[in-house]
Amino acid sequence: MNLHGPARALAPWLVLAACLMVAPALASPPAHDGPRYLHAGRLLADPASGQVLSRMTVVLEGGRVVDLRDGFVGTPGETIDLSDRFVLPGLIDSHVHLGHENGPDDKLLRTVRSAADLAINGVRFARRTLDAGFTTVADLGAENEAIFALRDGIAAGKLPGPRILAAGNVLSPHGGEGDLFGYRDDVTRALQRPNLCSGADDCRRLVRQQVQRGADLIKIVATGAVLSDADAGVDQQFTDAELRAIVETTHALGRRVTAHALGRRVTAHAHGAAGVNAFLHAGGDAIEHGTWLDDESVVLFKRGGTWLVPTLLAGETVAGWSADPDSFLSPAAKAKAASVGPAMLSMARRAHAAGVPIAFGTDSGVSRHGDNAREFGLLVAAGLTPLEAIRTATVNAAAHLGLAEQIGRLAPGMTADLIAVDGDPLQDVGALRRVRFVMRAGVVHKDQREVTCTVGDFC
Repeated sequence: MNLHGPARALAPWLVLAACLMVAPALASPPAHDGPRYLHAGRLLADPASGQVLSRMTVVLEGGRVVDLRDGFVGTPGETIDLSDRFVLPGLIDSHVHLGHENGPDDKLLRTVRSAADLAINGVRFARRTLDAGFTTVADLGAENEAIFALRDGIAAGKLPGPRILAAGNVLSPHGGEGDLFGYRDDVTRALQRPNLCSGADDCRRLVRQQVQRGADLIKIVATGAVLSDADAGVDQQFTDAELRAIVETTHALGRRVTAHALGRRVTAHAHGAAGVNAFLHAGGDAIEHGTWLDDESVVLFKRGGTWLVPTLLAGETVAGWSADPDSFLSPAAKAKAASVGPAMLSMARRAHAAGVPIAFGTDSGVSRHGDNAREFGLLVAAGLTPLEAIRTATVNAAAHLGLAEQIGRLAPGMTADLIAVDGDPLQDVGALRRVRFVMRAGVVHKDQREVTCTVGDFC
């Protein structure tokens, strides 16, 4: 259903109504009122230390960790028995798109799906993501109304899903990756989102408006992109002045008025080195993808403590599409996928060897939601140890998203986000693809303690 004119003003209410209609069937159970005792056969409470403890009890109350105790303590009625499992903090994916999955009908679906449709898609994909062990995600590009409604519904306990930090509409220059291509002019004008700017002042305005609309963080497209139908390469699109305006412009009174001043982090989709480096020079917080980063990039990453989110699963996915003779990609997108996709693994290998800070992100929506943990195997293929790969999705991602005091490890006062797996993910990182138990903020969302699966199954 398309919404135009007065009907568009009703979109937020339609999204809310759609979410409430499914809430009775999908809503999470309330958190347990009193203390509970979770028995962990093996416990990686703080991936930063790498220390694995045996026969531990995690004491939980009010959605938080209260204590970690040696041995198994607690009364049977208040005990969760994971004594035969490996327990670790809930995982964090710093780059997802919960409203959709890419496919051959993308161009058509832009003309028929409403924000309500995207929110309903998000309900399904959020559940898959949570069941895969990801208790927090950053959604880096979606229709404002859809993703903000989904985020708020999950936060209110009306829907099951990971905690969401939502960027909403991605900021783009006119004619850049976030614009539309391949439609008639009148269709393009009808479909364009309020996410385009030209010139430093216009980009300042857009940042302020996106924060006002409800964005938790700001996502920009600093370079061209693989899946765009534009035949314009994958290098810098915003000007240096526009990037500086987005990240750190000062107004006449000398106070910062950009995303940083408004308490928001800024991350950039960037493939080409010129675009990567321009954003790093401007003081941005993170780079998504970073395919062609160079020696200067490494220096800038380390100097600024800027995070790289390599999204290797997206690279593997588009490389597969480019090699398919029946691929749905346009010729322009297929050529970019064939170049960028295979290069991402070697990029991550070079970045890791050079000491660039890495946070976990998949770009799920390109890949299938629920398959997020496949990224761990690709990180290990890029030279990370299993422990280093786990850190990217726990303590590193928490620091990257500004949530290090709340999530990413298990300690008194931290949010009770945790998962349990069979086997030992420090020996076989593939164990993280077989999550048996998921708790978010003290609420159990998945419990398969009696289920056994063969290697390679997704249960």
